[in-house]
This record gives sequence, structure tokens and C-alpha cells, in this order.
Amino acid sequence: MSKAYAVLPCNGLDKCAGCITKEVALKLVETTESEIICPVLYRVAEARFNKLAEDKPLLVLDGCGTRCASKLASEKGLRISEKINITDEAKQNNIDIGNSLRLGDNELKLAQIITDKLSKEEAKENISSDSIFPESFNYEVYSKDKFIFRLPKEGFLYNENDCWVYVVGNKARIGVTDYVQQSLSDIMFFTAPSIGSEIEQFGELGTIESGKAVFEVVSPVSGHVTAINEKLMEAPELINENPYEKGWIAEMELSDFESDKDLLYEFDKYFEILKRKVDDFHV
Repeated sequence: MSKAYAVLPCNGLDKCAGCITKEVALKLVETTESEIICPVLYRVAEARFNKLAEDKPLLVLDGCGTRCASKLASEKGLRISEKINITDEAKQNNIDIGNSLRLGDNELKLAQIITDKLSKEEAKENISSDSIFPESFNYEVYSKDKFIFRLPKEGFLYNENDCWVYVVGNKARIGVTDYVQQSLSDIMFFTAPSIGSEIEQFGELGTIESGKAVFEVVSPVSGHVTAINEKLMEAPELINENPYEKGWIAEMELSDFESDKDLLYEFDKYFEILKRKVDDFHV
């Protein structure tokens, strides 16, 4: 069964990636019962497009890191169901896109890959495994000046990039540590990975952004993405509130955890790394 969306594409038609968003939007309209929210007309026909976004899951198509479509959805207070970044998708599929506004074979191929992934309902798992992951944890605390850094004591593994993984069986939940959210301060945007995408250990698993910087979430493990934390689409500040509980980033089905864990740190080792980073940062 095909999934129908309210599609909000990038309005950057002066760039190749923006033109690809238009192509994906058109393909979805042609192959499913999806409808397009015009980013230009939205400002003069807000009520009409708001109703469309209420009736169908909202798909946001960003062309590049500017994320004009995501920012428009945020400005209008829309609940985003799915988000795709064309530049990221090109990278994940090893497809080079050009600079021409007329789409060539590579660009059309990428548009078809994205359309196929989005239009197949059965390929969209996007179901959080809340029942298998604990809701709260015991923390060790390290304080420096007015800042407090928490770190869960049991069940977590960490990489040097300040990202964590909690594994239950062959499932993993992934997020960032307190050090990340304290360093970024007020987090304003969350760019999610695509459901179903294959991620290598130390590959990118989305980004989070504040007024200070954009932080790339570096996956501690390899596998494919089975769910994202949809609450972060509307409330990325949950990462600031608690990056281990309500502020987790994504869930994955693991592909080679036995090898992956050799390159990860348990609590004691990472806690020492955390303290060193905090001390160096606050010198």
C-alpha cells in the first residue's frame, strides 16, 4: 500500500538539490495520493495548507543544509512526520549531483530512489521500541562551575564523538551525551536520519543545531535505522532537558555489534574522557 503525504518541498529552485526536491514531490503526486504544499503560496493561503498538513502526514523535503522547508514548517508550527535532505541522500547513495538546474541521469536516479523509499508503506517501520528500553537511569554527575554533566552508569557504551548507544538484544537506541547539549546550549533544530537507511559505525546519524553550531551525530554502531524520535521534530529542546531519556535520537537494528563494541567505551573510561573535555573546555 502506498503512503500519501502532504509534501512541503524546498523552494530553492536556483540550485540542483532544490530542483530534485521538486522532482520527488511531483513523482509522489503522480504515484500516490500525496499533495504538494507550495512554499511560496503558503504565505498567502495558510489556512488551506494547514488543513492539508493536518489531514495527511507532513513530508518535508530539504535540498541542502539551509533547510528552508524545515524552517518554514517550524515557523508555521507544523508537525513533521518525515524529513528528507537531498544532499544527505545523495551522499548515502553514493550519487554525485551536479550544478545544472536541468536534471541529468544521476539526479533523476536519486529522485526515483527517494520516491520509491517514501511511497512504499511496508518499508516504513518508524515504530519506537519504547517497551524494551528503560524510561529512567542512574547517573554519575560531574560539576564544573555552574554546569552539571550527567552520565548514565549502567548499560551504555560511548564513542569519542560524545554519542551513546544502549543495546537490548539486536536493537539499539542512540543519542548524544550531556557534554554535547551543554556545549551547544539551546538546541533549535533536529535533522533526522532516513528510516531504513544503512549506517556504518561512525557514519552520520542526523544533526542537531543551536545558535552556536551544527553537531553531527556520529553513530556508535552499524545497522539500519528503524525509528527516529519524532518528538524532536517539534521539540528539539528535549535533548537539552535530558539527552538520555526523552531526548534520544534514533533506534537501529544492529548488523555487527560484536565488532562495533571493540571501538566503544564503557562508563569508567568515557567518564574520564568527559571530565578531561569539560576541564579543557572551561579553562
